[in-house]
Amino acid sequence: MSARAWLVDLDGTLYHALPVKLAVAAELALFGRAVVHELRAFRREHERLRVEQPDGVGDAFALQLERTARACGVPPAALEPAVREWMLERPGRWLALARRRRLLAELAQFRRAGGLAALVSDYPARAKLRALGAEALFDAVVAAGEPGGPGRLKPAPDGLLLAAAKLGVAPSACLVIGDRDDADGEAARRAGMAFRRV
Repeated sequence: MSARAWLVDLDGTLYHALPVKLAVAAELALFGRAVVHELRAFRREHERLRVEQPDGVGDAFALQLERTARACGVPPAALEPAVREWMLERPGRWLALARRRRLLAELAQFRRAGGLAALVSDYPARAKLRALGAEALFDAVVAAGEPGGPGRLKPAPDGLLLAAAKLGVAPSACLVIGDRDDADGEAARRAGMAFRRV
């Protein structure tokens, strides 16, 4: 059976991550040295949460902020603006240059043929989608740190199952597209969905 819905990851999937990371790293070296330690700690905490998969978390992004702030000895309210600026907003100015044009064209063609699509991300996603000019390609957005987002990060299947439910499509009729087999691929397998790695 061909997929009725594509559930697509954002970071590293809809755009080539390396040029964006290099551009933001250069900006960080020039203008953000004071927050480098906290941003590295935030990223490490993200990978810890992937492994731990704690149950009963209402917002995985908020938990990541809370744990990182505690580890760095700063209030979460002081950490969040730096995370949002350097991990969510600043990359936006480089995303259009790094778009995976072929995948985005393929997604547009799938949608024109009647397919459904949802974006499933472990980070807040709407600002990056706007920067990519790709908002119209998705019927639903399921992202940690946004209302209705998953409580656990991939490889937990929570976000994928939420997206399938929002689209009204059975998990077996979904194709997950992502860049990490250990996160996107494993989440797809746990959800009973097919997986395609980019």
